[in-house]
Amino acid sequence: MICLDTHALLWWALDPPRLSPRARELCAQMERDGGHASAISIWELGLKIKSGDLEIGISIEDFAARVARTGIVEIVPVTAEIWMENLALEWGHRDPADRTIVATARRFGVPLLTKDREIRRWKPAGAVW
Repeated sequence: MICLDTHALLWWALDPPRLSPRARELCAQMERDGGHASAISIWELGLKIKSGDLEIGISIEDFAARVARTGIVEIVPVTAEIWMENLALEWGHRDPADRTIVATARRFGVPLLTKDREIRRWKPAGAVW
């Protein structure tokens, strides 16, 4: 199992060629074993769509429903436990969405699939690409 960062979720669902070869391998495994993505990723995508910074050809509601229908990726709510994990991270990164995504992966004890170099540099994030 893996946890997908926001861009990895988007690319897996709508633009797989943008994934690295290793990321495609991990997503193929995820398609057999299941995976997770934080609900904050849906929020992040929705904000970018709303502001005009991202166009995906469907509404955020349709995107979330499409992901849910696959039965492959569980969109994990941001629970109090995940917020506590977020707060406990000994990491100077201030972006609340990135911190929450890292906290979600850590809460489930799975690698985080992300292209984000800043996240991958922080070894406790357990990030792969």
